[in-house]
Amino acid sequence: MNRYPRDMTGYGANAPDARWPKGAKIAVSLVLNYEEGGENNILHGDAGSEAFLSDIGGAAPWPGKRHWNMESIYDYGARAGFWRLHRLFTSRDIPVTVYGVATALARSPEQVAAMKAADWEIASHGLKWVEHKDMPEEEERAAIAEAIRLHTEVVGTRPRGWYTGRCSVNTVRLVAEEGGFDWIADTYDDDLPHWMEFGERDQLIIPYTLEANDMRFATAPGYIEGQQFFQYLKDSFDVLYAEGEAGAAKMFSIGLHCRLIGRPGKIAGLMRFLDYAQGHEGVWFARRADIADHWAKTHPHQRVERPSEMDAQSFVAKFGSIFEHSPWIAERAHALELGPAHDSAIGVHSALCRMFRSASHEERLGVLTAHPDLAGKLAAAKRLTAESTAEQASAALDSLTDAERETFQALNTEYVAKHGFPFIIAVRDNTKDSILAAFKTRIGHDTQTEFNTACAQVERIAELRLKDILP
Repeated sequence: MNRYPRDMTGYGANAPDARWPKGAKIAVSLVLNYEEGGENNILHGDAGSEAFLSDIGGAAPWPGKRHWNMESIYDYGARAGFWRLHRLFTSRDIPVTVYGVATALARSPEQVAAMKAADWEIASHGLKWVEHKDMPEEEERAAIAEAIRLHTEVVGTRPRGWYTGRCSVNTVRLVAEEGGFDWIADTYDDDLPHWMEFGERDQLIIPYTLEANDMRFATAPGYIEGQQFFQYLKDSFDVLYAEGEAGAAKMFSIGLHCRLIGRPGKIAGLMRFLDYAQGHEGVWFARRADIADHWAKTHPHQRVERPSEMDAQSFVAKFGSIFEHSPWIAERAHALELGPAHDSAIGVHSALCRMFRSASHEERLGVLTAHPDLAGKLAAAKRLTAESTAEQASAALDSLTDAERETFQALNTEYVAKHGFPFIIAVRDNTKDSILAAFKTRIGHDTQTEFNTACAQVERIAELRLKDILP
C-alpha cells in the first residue's frame, strides 16, 4: 500500500475542550533544559567540541580539540544560570519540568538535589546532548536504554517523560516502544496534547516549542534583548488566553536553557512575563507530568478503525457501496497515497471523489445510471439499496400519494428520455416539494449541464453516506 505517514489533520476544526483543572483558561508549561556537561566534548568521548546554542556566533566544532570558550559558556549555565532560575521559580512557587540530559545530571549532583527538593519533574533529555539524525536505529535504541538506566541511577526514579531534541526520524517510535513513558515531547505539531499509536502502544504526545524558546537568543533570526523575549511570550500568552476565554483552552510551552536565559539581561524578560502571566486569573502553571496525568484521565485514547490502514478487501467492503453499485471507485481509491488525513469522512470522500472525477466519461455515466429513479418502480418493489431506501424515506418519498407517485414517475420517464440517466439529487438536503421543484427546473437543462449537476449530486450523496459511518 502507498501510505503517507504524516498527520497534518490533527484535531482539525473541532479541537477538544482541554478542561484544565479549576476551569483554567491556559496551561503554561515551563521547561528548563539541563544540558551542561552532556554536550559534545572530547572529554565525553565525542569527536570534537560543541557548536550548538551558545553565545559564540557562527561556532563550529573543533575536531579532536576542547573548545575552552564553549565549555565555559556551558559551565556558566550550571554554575550561575541554573541557580538564578532556581531562585526565580522557587520564590514564586512555580512548578517546572526539567529536560535533563542523563550524563549532564550525573555531573551535577547539587543541581539534581535542588530540582528534587523543589519537586520539579525531571524528564529525560537523552543520554547525551548530541545529534541523532544519522544514528543507526539499534544504536539509538541502546542510547535510550542507557539514558533511562543512568537517569534512574542518578535521580533515584526512572524518567516518565522524554525529549531528545536533536532527534532522528526513529526517535519517537523507539521511545514509545520502550513502553515506560507517560509522555514524549519530540513534536512541535499542536497546541494541545494528542495520542499516537505505535503497534499496541498508545503514546501521549505533549508538543514542545522552538519559537517561544530562549534558544532564539542564540539563533538567527532571534532575540537580542530580554524585552523582545518578553514581548513574544506576552503576545503568545494573550492569544492563547483569549482562546481559552472563548472556550478553546490551549497549552503554552516555554523552552529555557540555563546558559542562555540564566544570563541577567535575558532573564529580565522572563521575569516580566511571569509578572504578567501571574497577574491573570485562570492560569495553570503545570509540570508536563501533571498535564499528562490530566489528559490521560480526561481525554483517554480510543482506537478506531482507520481507513488508511485497511487492506483492500476490507476497504472495498466498507466503502464500495458509497457510490451506488460502483465498488471499482473504492478499489482505485485504496491504491492512492492514503494516510491519517484520510481517516475521516472528509478524507475518504476526497479519495473516492478523486477516482470518480478521473474516471472516463463512460465510467461516470455508469455510476449515474446505477442510481434508481426517485420514488420509481424499484422503490415500490422494495429493491433499493439500504442507503437509497433510507435516503428516500428521509424526504417522505416512500409514502407518496398515488397522484404524487404518478407525477414523479412521469418526470422520471421524461428526464431519462432526454438525458439518458436518472434524475439524481441529494435527497437528504431537500424536501419533497423542493425535489419536485428541482425536477421541473432541471429537466429543461442541456444534457452536459445535467451530467455535471448529477455528478456533483452523486458526490454530495457519497459525502452524506460517509458522515453516517465515519467521524
